[in-house]
Amino acid sequence: MIEVVGYLHAAVIVSNLDRAIEFYSHTLKLKRVDRLLNYPGAWYQIGDFQIHLIEDVNYQNDRVDLTKSTRNPHIALEIQDLDVAKQQLLLANCVVKMSSSGRPALFTQDPDGNAIELTCLLPSP
Repeated sequence: MIEVVGYLHAAVIVSNLDRAIEFYSHTLKLKRVDRLLNYPGAWYQIGDFQIHLIEDVNYQNDRVDLTKSTRNPHIALEIQDLDVAKQQLLLANCVVKMSSSGRPALFTQDPDGNAIELTCLLPSP
């Protein structure tokens, strides 16, 4: 029997690494860490978890449409303040769709259309 004991990373395909780095580093303010692989990409550390950006210049993500539903493949990240996150994303001209469940969460997309859920598990200050 396979016994899963933890999680390591999620790989996200992007078509333009520089544009993705701008989003993940500056809009989401994630901590970029060193990587020792010989193909284009970037890694980000969040606690014990990593997001691995992998560049494929031919990548086209036409499956996710946040205007129709938040039920899409996505990465979910915990945040401290939902209102601050929403304002930062709107200032960066990102799509923002509040969770239809009523819980304190929103959905956005990176420049390639990969969906990201931001959830505040603690009440906003």
